[in-house]
Amino acid sequence: MIQIVDKAKCCGCCACVDVCAHEAITLKTDIEGFWYPEVDKEKCVDCGLCEKVCPELHIPDLKKNDYAKPIRTIAAINKDMRVRWDSTSGGAFSALAGVMYEEGGYVSGAVYNADFSVSNYISNDKNDLARLRSSKYLQSKASGLYREIRSLLRGGEKVLACGTPCQMAALRSFLGREYDNLVIVDFICRGVNSPKVYRKYLDSLERKYGGKVVYVKAKNKELGWRSLTRKVVFDNGAVYYGVRMDDDFRRGYHTNVFCRPSCYRCQYKGFPRMADITIADYWGIENVDKNLDNNIGTSMILLNSKKGAAYFEKVKERLEWQETPFESVLPGNIALLKPIEPPQIDRRQFFSDLDSTTFDAVVQKYFPLRGQSGFSHWKQTVKSLIVPYYRSGLSFKACRNFVRLNFRKNTRSDWKKGNVVYTMPGSVFDVHPTARIRVDAPLLYGNNPVRGLRMPTCLRMEAGTTFEIHGGPLTRYGAGPYNLRYGAYIEIINGGRLVLGQGAANVGLTIMCAKEVTIGNGVRIGRNVSIRDWNGPHVILNSHYRNHAPVHIGDHVWLCSGCTVMPGVTIGEGSVVAANATVTKDVPPHSLVGGSPARVIRENIEWY
Repeated sequence: MIQIVDKAKCCGCCACVDVCAHEAITLKTDIEGFWYPEVDKEKCVDCGLCEKVCPELHIPDLKKNDYAKPIRTIAAINKDMRVRWDSTSGGAFSALAGVMYEEGGYVSGAVYNADFSVSNYISNDKNDLARLRSSKYLQSKASGLYREIRSLLRGGEKVLACGTPCQMAALRSFLGREYDNLVIVDFICRGVNSPKVYRKYLDSLERKYGGKVVYVKAKNKELGWRSLTRKVVFDNGAVYYGVRMDDDFRRGYHTNVFCRPSCYRCQYKGFPRMADITIADYWGIENVDKNLDNNIGTSMILLNSKKGAAYFEKVKERLEWQETPFESVLPGNIALLKPIEPPQIDRRQFFSDLDSTTFDAVVQKYFPLRGQSGFSHWKQTVKSLIVPYYRSGLSFKACRNFVRLNFRKNTRSDWKKGNVVYTMPGSVFDVHPTARIRVDAPLLYGNNPVRGLRMPTCLRMEAGTTFEIHGGPLTRYGAGPYNLRYGAYIEIINGGRLVLGQGAANVGLTIMCAKEVTIGNGVRIGRNVSIRDWNGPHVILNSHYRNHAPVHIGDHVWLCSGCTVMPGVTIGEGSVVAANATVTKDVPPHSLVGGSPARVIRENIEWY
């Protein structure tokens, strides 16, 4: 009979619960939020099945496969960009699952419950894929899964099962034999986190944002795959973006504070793998194949068995993929080979404090977000100011312009926070003393990556004009300054006001502002784009002609190469203006427009 004396020797797979025909085993959750089997001795007949299926007790028997190491290593991205965008990595799991659904089979994985706890789930409904997709980063409860999979397999149904390495080892142990109609997929697991801590974390966010959590996405990609962003949406419309180690839960996870005790001595690392296929993030793909990396996520696929290799042949048409050296995945996936280190805290006291106080309080006590201060902060600030110059070619002129522009009487900038205009060597400024500049986020003005090229980037501001550089999600989460490439010409005249949100503009941007031009956050501007709210002193004698009128460009707009935005135009959020288009009237949100004059080509679009 199962008796848990050392909690580090129980991975919580739940196979013992499923194998007990007498229902003598139930799961009891401890103070840490992890479940462990408990035996009702009155119901138990001491058959020994629970010990027989326990993967922790049978590692030597389970840790075998057709190959000692993966036969092939694959870098892959899903050809369906929507799928890739919604996936944790490159969408490999969705491709694997899609084939099984097409064959009429079943797919299992982890899904959020209503309270954002996680359970294992299986179905043959392809509409469930959106729930199954993406990592959840806390332990999932798999009780009932093993029985259901065994029943389906015995009935001749095909099954693709995906889970943590310990869960998939437990599945093999529970089944007791090979099934040709079963494909097992695991992933590189760093460790499973406490569901209790996760719920406390969400509770803390609900208090901060004044609403109930309705959506959570780990590794949301709006700020890039590498930003490791957790996006949380609340029922009042508020949105939280937790980026890298700024997010309290991720910081606690990566300091190993609240993983399951068995994770610190995990027996499922290394080789041979017990699954047919292993999937993960392909960290380091930029050093292997840059064509498969645009910071939207790339999957790593290890083919561990003959069955896994054969199944990949069915899947590969759904992927853009490249076979890569096995050694290339090791530096970015240490968890493939070794367990995490135990935390350097009093774990018992941590969970006691979690019960008696808030998540925010234990964060401050055990893994606070440490900011820089004193000399360290000054050193980092100076470095952040100087590095752009070294990258583009340090020059006296650039330094002189930097000082003249950022420390003038009518400029509001904050060099301590890095909220300044970085003046590149080729940038030229003609700014009237009364012109007002407000810098709430960094701006890289005239960035030029071409050695020896000194194409000027100009800013002219007449008396009484205003130029505002606003912050936004990209600056708030450390994505770097607004990147305004070389060859730009910005002219603000006649008391005009230009407002620039955070984004990026390619070579040759022209902005003529005599009234008001506002450009939102996340706007991407291609080569040789022209934006103007004034046509100069010339007029056309027509009742519909507008010589000057404000231009407003919403958030997350893409202005493609060579397009022109004319006076009086408002471009709605999320829209795309096609190359060489001339926009003469308002563009509805989430629309693709093209032509001259531009017209709506497609509605309800998304782009990233």
